[in-house]
Amino acid sequence: MQKFTIKLIPGDGIGIDVINEAVRVLQRLSELHGGVKFDFQPLPWSCEYYLKTNCMMPQDGLQILADCDSILLGAVGFPGVPDHISLRELLLPIRVGFDQYVNLRPVKLLPGLSSPLKNEAIDFVVIRENSEGEYCGSGEIKSPDTPAETVIQNSVFTRKGTERIIRYAFEYAKNHRLHKVMSATKSNALNYSMVFWDKVFAEVKSDYESFEASQMHIDALAGYFIMHPDRLQVVVASNLFGDILTDLGSAMLGSIGISPSANLNPEGKYPSMFEPIHGSAPDIAGKGIANPVGTLWAAAMMLDHLKLEDMSSKLMDAVSKVLLAGNVRTPDIGGKSSTTEVTDAVIAAL
Repeated sequence: MQKFTIKLIPGDGIGIDVINEAVRVLQRLSELHGGVKFDFQPLPWSCEYYLKTNCMMPQDGLQILADCDSILLGAVGFPGVPDHISLRELLLPIRVGFDQYVNLRPVKLLPGLSSPLKNEAIDFVVIRENSEGEYCGSGEIKSPDTPAETVIQNSVFTRKGTERIIRYAFEYAKNHRLHKVMSATKSNALNYSMVFWDKVFAEVKSDYESFEASQMHIDALAGYFIMHPDRLQVVVASNLFGDILTDLGSAMLGSIGISPSANLNPEGKYPSMFEPIHGSAPDIAGKGIANPVGTLWAAAMMLDHLKLEDMSSKLMDAVSKVLLAGNVRTPDIGGKSSTTEVTDAVIAAL
């Protein structure tokens, strides 16, 4: 019997609902498999926790997480706690502390879904640098609350961080038998960070001469996502650019509730974290209508990472079968079903 410890951070709003549904599905997969067991350990870290304790997680939070095989996150953020608090005191410490430098986000139109684009040949992946860049948290405010108030927000790009994410993108393409890697840049305006990014991209791509390696300014690339998604295979981007592009990619699929995200420490020294990319959605929290597909897809990515590829494939087949049938859907994709009803259908399909 293989046993895996999964730390759960349901977080806020609909995050609680969708994590509960993912647990139900993973438990059923475990029963059907017979040789895999999951030990789910929920943690209360959230904005509600912050309001009670003045911290998003305890000081030894990383130590608490370190002994698990994987982390499954719902969503973090809720009115009453500024978003930069929830990001800076929970998500970023985990990503940086566990060196989860790869953020992997598939942009794939699943069977049965309809894209708002005329071109529905959408199946590529965005690989986002996840530990430095524009989200490094460095900067200062000079002369606050005066007419001379000046705010400086720094970006930090290291050779180590930039080279390893770009090389990971090429290796991902190689391992998945893809041949196109597109780099998101803005070196015409960002004359330090993005000029450096372009230089490292050029150096790394010279090791992969058989690949079609190109780059495009982020504003033009956003338009390319809409006009020519069928021409994309692997996109590599900095922290900020990757974040923006993947939200656009999710909208291309018809709902931000569809897409998953993996925060990976590829070397396996630390646990990796998996989550849907949607937020906590306070406007529908507690209504039971959140789309669980993004979380179930994230759970499938987690299973892949744990070398449980067969279970991952079965889960995605079940999700695709339910979506293709079209009878059970949440309101964000044109249905009237509840979160639980969608999960029930997926479990039945398993």
